[in-house]
Amino acid sequence: MPLLVVDRVTKDFGGLRANDQISFQVEKGELVGLIGPNGAGKTTLFHCIAGHHRVTSGRIIFDGEEITHLDAHRIARKGLARTFQVYAATGDLTVLEYVMVGAFMRTRSRKEAELKARKVLEELGLEDWSGKMVAEIPVPAQKLVTMAVAVATDPKMLLLDEVAAGLNPKEVDEVKEKIRHIHWGMGITVMLIEHVMALVMGISQRVIV
Repeated sequence: MPLLVVDRVTKDFGGLRANDQISFQVEKGELVGLIGPNGAGKTTLFHCIAGHHRVTSGRIIFDGEEITHLDAHRIARKGLARTFQVYAATGDLTVLEYVMVGAFMRTRSRKEAELKARKVLEELGLEDWSGKMVAEIPVPAQKLVTMAVAVATDPKMLLLDEVAAGLNPKEVDEVKEKIRHIHWGMGITVMLIEHVMALVMGISQRVIV
């Protein structure tokens, strides 16, 4: 059984059609790339899958359950996580506190959330940043930290949205290794939107256009 099924998903914004009858499946354990030109609706599709947009028509099934009309929080609790850009609201948080935000998806205990966040940061080789303020660390590190926040939710599947945008080749290689570890080392199914073809083609088992 596929882990994710996107079945004829259409999303309209007024008279603008962002997604038109999109269908594909992602199997458990896959690392899949989703590519296309700017404005093709890739991020909108991720928003629909993760529950941040309501689809106009079609169905989305995750882990055997239809999630088409569930809100983002409930979808995340079912094990489907996605990355976001670092926003100004995180500026007064340390890296550890920011990753704890993801961990609180699974527990109300601050102690348990902190233990989980520390474990994820160590697993991804980011523990040296834990006491730094999110707003003060370099942009490449911020991108890795956003991945850590998503991983801290204990997802079955992770959606990565342009995590390599604006990075130099060395930084892209570091992101590539982190994604490989999340996929192979931690056993998380991964789907990524990316314009950096060296990253997509370097790690994807399959590419959807």
